[in-house]
Amino acid sequence: MNIDSIHNGIVIDHIAAGRGMQLYHLLQLDKLDCSVAIIKNVNSRKMGKKDIIKVDGTVDIDIDAIGYVDPKATVNIIRDEKLVEKRDIVLPERLVNVVRCKNPRCISSTEQELDQVFVLKDRDKGIYRCLYCEAKAEG
Repeated sequence: MNIDSIHNGIVIDHIAAGRGMQLYHLLQLDKLDCSVAIIKNVNSRKMGKKDIIKVDGTVDIDIDAIGYVDPKATVNIIRDEKLVEKRDIVLPERLVNVVRCKNPRCISSTEQELDQVFVLKDRDKGIYRCLYCEAKAEG
């Protein structure tokens, strides 16, 4: 397989195998007008298997969304084909407009202008609950 190097963009690396597509959809990378490569089930000495997403374009990405899907992922910023920054990801304390509350009676479901806010309730299990109704985030 041959995937070109990135001139200016980002590489989301060390994504747990099988979670790359979930992250692709959550970050709405399908809406970008640049090259995006999703590489699934890559052999990794550290992880066994992993997914990688490469975006060849200058874009803003939601680090909290990446942390929600896989807090062990890393984000590499590439400029002029060189790594200029490497960011480690952690579970965010709050998610704002990353996932939607599934409770039809929640105020965030009826008030469209209200932000969808989830708060981390259990760091060990990665459980988030809606700020307004305490419904568990489905992800």
